[in-house]
Amino acid sequence: MITGPQMRAARALLGIDQKTLAKLAGLSVPTIQRMEAGSGNVRGIVDSLTKVVEALELAGIELIGEGSVSTARGRGVRLKVPSPKP
Repeated sequence: MITGPQMRAARALLGIDQKTLAKLAGLSVPTIQRMEAGSGNVRGIVDSLTKVVEALELAGIELIGEGSVSTARGRGVRLKVPSPKP
């Protein structure tokens, strides 16, 4: 699975806009916009999700799932679960 925030972060790391991601994935810009709009797991047609994930991976992005270990080399970022406020 991929989340909207992961998609936005991946684009930021690559320095590309939604139009470029849409082209790389073979999808429309409105489809990318809908996918990125939510804060949770992206909902959509499995084929479209697969295209986005494959496009990001081919561009050099490693998507790391919650609680997963990154085995790839290179720099990266991960969003931590916020600490409870006292």
